[in-house]
Amino acid sequence: MPSSPQHPAPKPRDLSRADAEDLMLYREKFRLRLPESLDELHGPTGGVVELPFHMAWSGMTSYDMDKPRQRMGLYRTVLHEGLRDDLRRYLNQDLLLQLWPVLRTLVGRSVRAVWEDAFPQLSARTRTAA
Repeated sequence: MPSSPQHPAPKPRDLSRADAEDLMLYREKFRLRLPESLDELHGPTGGVVELPFHMAWSGMTSYDMDKPRQRMGLYRTVLHEGLRDDLRRYLNQDLLLQLWPVLRTLVGRSVRAVWEDAFPQLSARTRTAA
């Protein structure tokens, strides 16, 4: 169940040791996929993008980058399911920075934390947008 005001997410101190270790491993999975720099992200900014099955295994495979909701959906899918080469191929640095203030609310907490820890410019972008 996702966290909500009625069902807040557990705080790290509320997690059992096993759960805390699982969370660390889960975050490490995303950390290992990160590019060295956002400069490596040269993905498309327009047109229709087809994602391979290993990323789009449970939903849409074709995204029109000229449609804001589809563009956001593609970024969310790639951030969650993409491998390092996928991130470089399908994400664009400028577009990621532009979308991040909203996109960060659509991705899971682990994805958000890993990306913001690795790339402070994403957090700065969020503070600037607020």
